[in-house]
Amino acid sequence: MTVYPIEFTQYLSDDEQHFSGWDFAWVSNTGRIDSEPLDWSYVSLLTSYMVSADCMLDMGTGGGELLSMLRPLPRQVFATEAYAPNVPIARKRLEPLGITVKALERDDALPFADNQFDLVLNRHESYDPAELWRIMKPGAHLITQQVGGTDCTDINDALGAPHNDEFRHWTLAFAVEQLQEQGFRIIRKQEQFPIQRFYDIGALIYYLKAIEWQIPGFAPAHYMEQLYSIHLHIAAHGYFDVRQNRFLLIAERG
Repeated sequence: MTVYPIEFTQYLSDDEQHFSGWDFAWVSNTGRIDSEPLDWSYVSLLTSYMVSADCMLDMGTGGGELLSMLRPLPRQVFATEAYAPNVPIARKRLEPLGITVKALERDDALPFADNQFDLVLNRHESYDPAELWRIMKPGAHLITQQVGGTDCTDINDALGAPHNDEFRHWTLAFAVEQLQEQGFRIIRKQEQFPIQRFYDIGALIYYLKAIEWQIPGFAPAHYMEQLYSIHLHIAAHGYFDVRQNRFLLIAERG
């Protein structure tokens, strides 16, 4: 049995840290993980669209962390969340602001009326183009920032874990084609592959616990040798870098 040094094993406790909503403060606010800035600001883009919207939907609100900070909010605001543990967190944060939170089970069966929304926001959440078309008014806008299918696959390679091919097809080109086939007009499209940097192995472990789909069933005990190798890389170079995959789409319903 391999005996690892304490300066490595002390980080394994990050696997036990509680994660709720969509809050990475444990590693991001402490400077243990960082990402290269994108060439756009999702939140800055929202402002001009929100001002002219009367009824808005935020898809995949997480724990409502981002939505709760947006201003000015339209007269009616709704949010959906598909991850059940996040729903009560989002309701506690958003309902005092007058925002209605709906638990979501299926992308193709949204609990809303036809032609209900002027604006749909979607940050890192799946969607069904036909169902979006149904709930959006003619002339309404969709603003979405998505995580592409090659996101952080360098982590899988470094750990000797298979890539999650379920999302491999998910690219900017594919998403554009989907929306256009539904009848949407693409106003803006942009893609980037920024660096995400981990400054210690505990931050990587915490990240993999939160991003469950990166390596389904991830447990540090299954990858000790590989994690230790990355730990030594960080000790030598100061960090461990991987490539993210992000793309932005703004589309208008015809």
